[in-house]
Amino acid sequence: MKRNGRLFAGLIIVLLVMLSTACAANNTELNKNSNAAGNSGKTNAGVSDKMRVITSLKGDISIPTEPQRVIGLSVVYPEFLYALGVTPIAVQNYHQDFPSYLKEPFKDTMKMGIAQTPDFEAILASEPDLIIAPTWWSDKDYDQLSKIAPTVLLPQRDNWRDELRDIGEVLGKKDQAEKVIQDLEAEKEEAKKKLDTLVGDETVMYMMIMAKEIVIYGENIDRGTFIHKELGLKPIKEFPQNEPSLSISLEKIPEYNPDHIILQLDDETSEEVQSRYKQMLDSSLWKNMTAVKENQVYIMGGKEWFSLGMSPLADSHAIDEVVHAFENKQK
Repeated sequence: MKRNGRLFAGLIIVLLVMLSTACAANNTELNKNSNAAGNSGKTNAGVSDKMRVITSLKGDISIPTEPQRVIGLSVVYPEFLYALGVTPIAVQNYHQDFPSYLKEPFKDTMKMGIAQTPDFEAILASEPDLIIAPTWWSDKDYDQLSKIAPTVLLPQRDNWRDELRDIGEVLGKKDQAEKVIQDLEAEKEEAKKKLDTLVGDETVMYMMIMAKEIVIYGENIDRGTFIHKELGLKPIKEFPQNEPSLSISLEKIPEYNPDHIILQLDDETSEEVQSRYKQMLDSSLWKNMTAVKENQVYIMGGKEWFSLGMSPLADSHAIDEVVHAFENKQK
């Protein structure tokens, strides 16, 4: 009996040693895999191919490799996302309706309105897997946003092209961002040649009717730069070169007397804007202007041009509108 007991005890010890050795080997292999995942910017536990690490203004952040539910927190970020082939699931919107070029693709996109503080409940309800926001807008809200989904803050840029490149970097779409930029430049060059043929040296004034004032845009502001420099439409000589825009009275408009007028209503639904517009149309000062008598006043959409000079989609839409307006005049 004693001999059998000693033999049984020996077998137990051998089994324990074998089990301990196997566990140690398994742990070593797990540690190797874990370290490899960490070094490559991915996670383990079955999702290593679905996440990646990027460097942001808040440090390294793990985000989905192919995010499916993205929110861009600024009025113009949704346009950048869509230009890169990503339809946002929720947006901050200034106007009640989307511009025509986004109406169909954004038909299922949630509108959250716009305010100093994001609508956290709406963001949470939309179940995003990635939030992208400019730091000037969302730095104060970063902690709350990052609890909802991985949140990437991007630096403030003076040029929308750099903003698009930043978002392309986050989404792994750098080449696509460059293509969007290049395609728009080619579109502008083609439009500029057409307009040079259609308009030549005739002058063009770009004005907007607002609730409290009438504004003329010069070459040194986004909108005016687009019309006069990028599309090559000749500005009025009398416009002061050091001013980005001018607020003028109805009585002053005839002093400029351009050959063509691009006219925009700031808000087509505003009673004040409509009243000021009607007052201008009924004025003999307006009726006696060259552009009016020659039927060379072109009405452009208000919200359609809201992001003009700040988005490739808005710029492309405006190019089409301007070229179409001047081409139709020639028919």
